[in-house]
Amino acid sequence: MTKFITFTAFAAFAVVALLFLAIAAAITFGGPAPIAPLASINEPFAKVDFSAVPPARSYVARDGTSLAWLDYPAATGGQGTRRIVLVHGSSARGRSMHALAQALAAAGFRVAALDMRGHGDSGPRGQAAYVGQLEDDVEDFMRAVPHTGPSTLLGFSSGGGFVLRFAGGARQALFDRYVLLSPYLRYDAPTARPGNGGWASVGMARLVALHVLNRAGLTAWNDLPVLNFGLDDAARPQLTPSYSFTLATSFGPHDDYLADIRGVHSALRIVVGSDDELFRAEQFAAVFAAAGQSVPVTLVPGVNHMGLTLDPHAWPAIIEACRA
Repeated sequence: MTKFITFTAFAAFAVVALLFLAIAAAITFGGPAPIAPLASINEPFAKVDFSAVPPARSYVARDGTSLAWLDYPAATGGQGTRRIVLVHGSSARGRSMHALAQALAAAGFRVAALDMRGHGDSGPRGQAAYVGQLEDDVEDFMRAVPHTGPSTLLGFSSGGGFVLRFAGGARQALFDRYVLLSPYLRYDAPTARPGNGGWASVGMARLVALHVLNRAGLTAWNDLPVLNFGLDDAARPQLTPSYSFTLATSFGPHDDYLADIRGVHSALRIVVGSDDELFRAEQFAAVFAAAGQSVPVTLVPGVNHMGLTLDPHAWPAIIEACRA
């Protein structure tokens, strides 16, 4: 009997040791691989006129960090006009939304384009201090830069996934309307295309290992990169080439994105380009309906992923989603 107990204890120890070694190996060697630039994401920006980008403004978040944003006054209307707070996509920054921000301002909205933490001029690129910090930052912006009229939170791609996260959370009453532009839901959602459409390289082994450690309360390695993006040499100095585990986990919906959908109690609209090469545009309505949300989804004909923010043919649908 004693020998059996000793053997069982040894076997249990061996299993734990092997699990520890597997996790250590995944963290050390399981990071994201390099990825080739994705032309459909990089090249359209060469045609954008950035000469009228407003000077960056800043507000101070609760941790004392100065975070950047761009202010686009409405072409018409007073202080009671609707303000639209823009959340850019993965690796990007507020000025990436410049063309759309101008169109929204011309349509009569006050627009604030944020550099989300870890992007642009908002703290160290690719990093956040803790999971959930970006939600705190948006709340801090709303407190630091108050607006007397109604407010919409609008996000594109990964930013759209983050807006869904916010819309389904405890602070959703800070906005009365949410607009998702081709939102990222999850790598295995019905809306996802294989290989992230060629845009992102995922260090899946490291990502899974860090999730396991985080559930055990171990966060010491959360600053390690788990995502690389397909930026070209021209874009790399201005944008964010990779995300740490903390930022990747924060900038998008929760793992249970269906719970985020079910948690939304405010007006919600979705706009997607019919030719989106990163996501399956035709699947969004069904995914949200399956989670109990009958959300209006507008498919813009002939528009791809980046075209949703850069192509003037897409802007009327977005403006309508902000007004409806």
